[in-house]
Amino acid sequence: MVRVRPYADGDADELWTLKRGFETGLGTGTGGDEKAAKYEAKLTAEYRREYVEWVERCVAENPDCVQVAESDGGVVGYVFVLPESLAYIWDAAVLNEVYVDPEHRGTGVADDLMDAALEAARGMDLPLDRMVLDVDTENDRAQAFYDRYGFSHWGEMVARDL
Repeated sequence: MVRVRPYADGDADELWTLKRGFETGLGTGTGGDEKAAKYEAKLTAEYRREYVEWVERCVAENPDCVQVAESDGGVVGYVFVLPESLAYIWDAAVLNEVYVDPEHRGTGVADDLMDAALEAARGMDLPLDRMVLDVDTENDRAQAFYDRYGFSHWGEMVARDL
């Protein structure tokens, strides 16, 4: 049985393990060796420290912005909706990350996490009553998941190196 609950102080190590899976999955699954190497290279001890501190600042602002899926074996997934103070990034609730350990995919955990994310967003005072996210067009599994939830294209993000 998996239950979804707000992130707690003792979750940092398990969250980081899942975050590593999220990041390395982005690299290997949607961009080839060069992208995979870039994503892997950023996962330093310093990045971990900064990421966990940022998560804790966000949770201090809104305890529901990061939620974890927990089973008997520990934390198996998470969802991260940016707190309300960052809603002006896209004038909406921003789904920053959702990730489920590969062993628990296809079990409904992602659905439970998405439900928690939508509930957290509904509690925010937003410029537009929308949830937005950045999803790689090469990630067919994620595209299908978001399509099931009624997400539709709302512009396109572009990027460049600094």
